[in-house]
Amino acid sequence: MNTTFFIGQVVGVVSVSAVLLFVFAKLIFRHGSSHVQDGRGHGVLITGCDSGFGNQLARCLDHRGFVVFAGCLSPEGAGARSLARQSSGNLKILKMDVTSDEEVEQAKKMVQEHLPEKGLWAVVNNAGISDWAEIEWSTIKDFRNMVDINLFGSIRTSVAFLPLVRATKGRMVYMSSIFSFFNCLNMGAYSVSKRGLEAFADCLRVEMASFGVKVSIIQPGNFGRATNIVKVKTGFDVWEKLDDDRKQIFNRQYVELASEYFQSSCRTGFQNADMVIHATLHAITAAQPKYRYLLVSALDMFFFRLFPFLPTALTDAVFSLSSMYGKRKEMLYAKQEFSKK
Repeated sequence: MNTTFFIGQVVGVVSVSAVLLFVFAKLIFRHGSSHVQDGRGHGVLITGCDSGFGNQLARCLDHRGFVVFAGCLSPEGAGARSLARQSSGNLKILKMDVTSDEEVEQAKKMVQEHLPEKGLWAVVNNAGISDWAEIEWSTIKDFRNMVDINLFGSIRTSVAFLPLVRATKGRMVYMSSIFSFFNCLNMGAYSVSKRGLEAFADCLRVEMASFGVKVSIIQPGNFGRATNIVKVKTGFDVWEKLDDDRKQIFNRQYVELASEYFQSSCRTGFQNADMVIHATLHAITAAQPKYRYLLVSALDMFFFRLFPFLPTALTDAVFSLSSMYGKRKEMLYAKQEFSKK
């Protein structure tokens, strides 16, 4: 064996090991971080409090003594009114459409005017929408609407409120999804928006480390039943949107099957949002919050932990095990063969 080559290999291994040990040590012996045991005097802004995670988190933080700024799309709506009625005077409802620069700036002014003694400790970027459709069933408008709320809404809110959170060395929290890394049929637009959101949060985390601000990402699994976030639509609704060319490719029977499959999948999810609320509370209050909170069933945890590290060929092949994908291929192939005759 060539001695120079061998020495070079050893040096390379030692160098890589030294770097890994250094990074590992930094992770273990990170400088102490502030944490909040008592919410009194600390402000938290939560977007999307009309319903779902945001509404429930606002109630939880209010009960723990935080001054909660609950951003709502419809302050006069049933969700906002119920939230205000069941909370203390420390909770303040803000009109806040995260797609509007003007409303976000107005919300910032309101927060500044009512800032508690210890400042704005955290911002929870929770506002979001969900929808389902295959990519060819979606329009550019569908993608734009999804991204404008789920991604740009969070960016718009973050940029506006970061100076206040930086002043307290507080927390920025982002409500993402397993679909940020798990590519699944019918969730194309949603996945695009959440993958972009995580890229933004990851970049922000590195930048904010210099200021002592912690950034966490919440990755819920199937909580459709607990939040009612999934848009209700039928196979007929999808079919009516398709143009003639796409109707030639996707037959009505398959569209109805896809609709039934998606709705049945949603019905198997978690019935309550407790897991998400507890994780978000930890991200806000713990001395060392996690970078990511993967929230799925114990049975699914191993698969989703492993999934991002598998080769693409293998992750794509996983879907072939689903009966739905087999039926899809069979039905659409039959449609194309029939059209050729």
